[in-house]
Amino acid sequence: MPNFDFLTQPALPRPDATIDDAARIAAEHFRLEGRIVELGSNQDRNFRIDTGAERFVLKLANPVFSADELRAQNAALAVLDGSGVRIPSVVESVDGDELVEVDVQGVTLLARVLRYLDGEPLTDVGRPTPDQLRTLGTLAGRVAGGLAELRHPGLDRTTQWDARISGEVVDLLLEHVEQPAKRAVVREATDAALARLEPLRSRLRVQAVHGDVTDDNIVLGEGGPGVIDFGDVSDGWLVAELAATVASALHHVPDEPLAVLDVVEAFHAEAPLDDADLAALWPLVVLRGAVLVVSGEQQVALEADNIYAAENRAHEWVAFDVARRLESAEVETLIRARLFGSAAEGTAIGRLLAVDSTSEQLVDLSVTARDLDAGVWLRPDAEEAVLDRVEREHGRAVTRYGEARLTRAQPDRSTPSATIALAVTVGAPDALDVVAPFTGELLLADGSWLLRTDGLELWLDGLTRPLTTATVQAGDRIGTAIRLTAQLSTVPGHRPPAFVTPSLPFAPWTAVSPDPSALFGLDVSAPTPDAEASLARRDATFAEVQEHYFAHPPLIERGWRHYLVDTRAQSYLDMVNNVTQIGHGHPRLVDAVRDQWARLNTNSRFHYDELSRFTERLAEIAPDGLDTVFLVNSGSEAVDLALRLAQIHTNRKTILAVTEAYHGWTMASDAVSSSLGDNPRALETRPDWVKLVAAPNSLRGKHLGADSGPAYLADLDADLAELDAAGIEVAGYIAEPVFGNAGGLMLPDGYLAGVYERIRARGGVCIADEVQVGYGRLGHYFWGSEQQGVVPDVITVAKAMGNGQPLGAVITRREIAESFAAEGSFFSSAGGSPVSAVVGLTVLDVMRDERLQQNAAEVGDHLAGRLRALGDRHPLVGAVHGMGLYLGMELVLDRETLAPATAEAKLVCDRMLAEGCIVQPTGDFKNVLKIKPPLCITRESADRFVDALDLVLATL
Repeated sequence: MPNFDFLTQPALPRPDATIDDAARIAAEHFRLEGRIVELGSNQDRNFRIDTGAERFVLKLANPVFSADELRAQNAALAVLDGSGVRIPSVVESVDGDELVEVDVQGVTLLARVLRYLDGEPLTDVGRPTPDQLRTLGTLAGRVAGGLAELRHPGLDRTTQWDARISGEVVDLLLEHVEQPAKRAVVREATDAALARLEPLRSRLRVQAVHGDVTDDNIVLGEGGPGVIDFGDVSDGWLVAELAATVASALHHVPDEPLAVLDVVEAFHAEAPLDDADLAALWPLVVLRGAVLVVSGEQQVALEADNIYAAENRAHEWVAFDVARRLESAEVETLIRARLFGSAAEGTAIGRLLAVDSTSEQLVDLSVTARDLDAGVWLRPDAEEAVLDRVEREHGRAVTRYGEARLTRAQPDRSTPSATIALAVTVGAPDALDVVAPFTGELLLADGSWLLRTDGLELWLDGLTRPLTTATVQAGDRIGTAIRLTAQLSTVPGHRPPAFVTPSLPFAPWTAVSPDPSALFGLDVSAPTPDAEASLARRDATFAEVQEHYFAHPPLIERGWRHYLVDTRAQSYLDMVNNVTQIGHGHPRLVDAVRDQWARLNTNSRFHYDELSRFTERLAEIAPDGLDTVFLVNSGSEAVDLALRLAQIHTNRKTILAVTEAYHGWTMASDAVSSSLGDNPRALETRPDWVKLVAAPNSLRGKHLGADSGPAYLADLDADLAELDAAGIEVAGYIAEPVFGNAGGLMLPDGYLAGVYERIRARGGVCIADEVQVGYGRLGHYFWGSEQQGVVPDVITVAKAMGNGQPLGAVITRREIAESFAAEGSFFSSAGGSPVSAVVGLTVLDVMRDERLQQNAAEVGDHLAGRLRALGDRHPLVGAVHGMGLYLGMELVLDRETLAPATAEAKLVCDRMLAEGCIVQPTGDFKNVLKIKPPLCITRESADRFVDALDLVLATL
């Protein structure tokens, strides 16, 4: 029988065998009787037999495996006997054979017995200690070393775990990964790893390998750690043995992946790795993870009852996901540093340039750099432009070490961007003399100049000199440069990346590529912002009830259009910021505000033209009949004033408000807010002058469906009848025309028209709170009330109209506005200030000129369609609410009961942050993802958001 070839037979269901079959075979062929339990396996059947005196494992091999393959496994056990590795021993049959042919339900299988290796598998250890990780590496290395000389015909086999065919395995099995988002990620990571591996293949050493020295197959017992399950023994790449071991450790330490360096170092001590091995290791870890993912999905598809394969899928995905998010070049460098790096303290480092550098020559390319305002950071020549300016003004320009460069940030990213500089560039209008900062050998390596001495290397780009190798003394002139990039390294023969991601701690990089300040006679190290320390300072002086997004939020110091950027120069899609209507950092708004501040900013009791120009514009865009404007500082203040206007105008107190709503934090606006998500005691703490009526929630309310309006109006009639009977007259009614707090839930058709008719019939005032949902955000309507086909008596608006500037408005009819005179005059210090008025005007101008309302309609419709499509494959998605760019995705545990998925919503938001997207939950149960980005968001960015959400939902 030929040896197994997975590529010709990729489907391997386990043989049918029961515990009764195992008992018969054990007794008949090995004279073993006792308590029998089945052990997990992907492709074979394994049974543990406890005789009372000893324990054994009966292994029934998959019929596709030849006798030679099983004998090779026994041979591997034999060569490792006495190697210091605790391994199972082979038990012969009653006839003295290691292998026995047995009939199991009409199929001939090969059976063998091994002594059971006592101990607990390392896989059961939640977080291994460093010693346990080193043990894992030591055992893998010792097994690899022990098998190096093994030769056997059964080793010439092709299994799915052979790293040499990882790409083919993924190609064959990828279809079994059900979720398209996961499939796409596996495909992309596999292709990238294969590309990195391709030039190394011919240099990788082939020998006999165990193939699965992993946490599943390491047992910790009184006799010391041991290795089990030699079922994957075959010829393969030596370094792939280590890759399998490292991949198995990753899911134990997902938040500290560098812990696996202990595994690598221990393996290397037993089975030394060469240059090609080190370059190939991390791509092979990624490929091992990909193969585990696709194989696990295939096995479960073949055997739905394979609990072993099913339970492993979660941690196999974690291992793959952690591996694929790390840059191979970064991990390779840190591995080389661990194995071969040296400290640089012993080398005296002198100047690299024959002239002094000064602090004004330092170039700021950080997230807060003024030179990079207005989106300049996205231009390909941004760095060169900033260096050129500093050179012109100060004679030279020097970049900073350890700086997270905004110019390296990648919008719409799916993985961390390499932004942190380990190299420093100096530039000058004319050529600079370059001198050797230490004695060493100067040679050309990989297109760069390398000056090396014991324990330290200096890599130089841009150096002009003869193409000859030379031994130079410290202070010798070695060439000239107009633009010179320098990077120190303590890893011999290996240049670290010039830029690294913040995925890994920065401290190791300072040892690998030390601060080069000594080369320039100037401190070129950039300050390192500490997000956690900043958060602690905030909590120490800022009332903690003023909550912040995320338990460990990024330190955001830059915004541009629909992106936010943290101090590590990592960009985020801002999907939650309906405050920033026209986008962050809009140049027209920045210029307008700067100019107005330079001219005048005061309060609205003074006379200036900007105020009347702005209020005229607001009256023009308001619904018919609303012609008078109050300007205030915020949405809360706008609602507060609107309520007072209703009460003063009607000379009544009672306000009707709907449940589940949020309107603000002032005394009055909070009084009409009943959202349990914002105030768990809201329903029991409303003042007497507020009467709550049922929110017309067509998803979760008393009456369901888009046609539930008449039923809710009937309930309102009953509420009004009770008030009439009690002699209580209604001053007004307030509601959002779209339930913003519920994530954009649309009101039933005709509901507001019916409400307004009833309120007005009683002499009340109808207030539409448009603070969240109005001002063009719905795309198809400028005001939310338009969607309901009504004209309110009073509109409140804020947030969007100021694009982050404290600015709000109440727009009403003249007679209602003038009613306020009964209680004196009205004044708001900043609401109508010249700067606020200019902000408001500019926002409206930009919305008009850039067609942002139309963009909200077009991109919003596309985004909503894609979000709804996610519901077809993710049961957690209960509904998608809203219109335009005010959307909400409701997450539920059960679509029938609508049990809110509150914990899952929080987890989704946390994981979306790692995907480079900021989204937050809302609603009474905090289970609705509120999706309300700046109106300038592009279709491409909307697609990136949905792709990220698809992946997160697929991997919860």
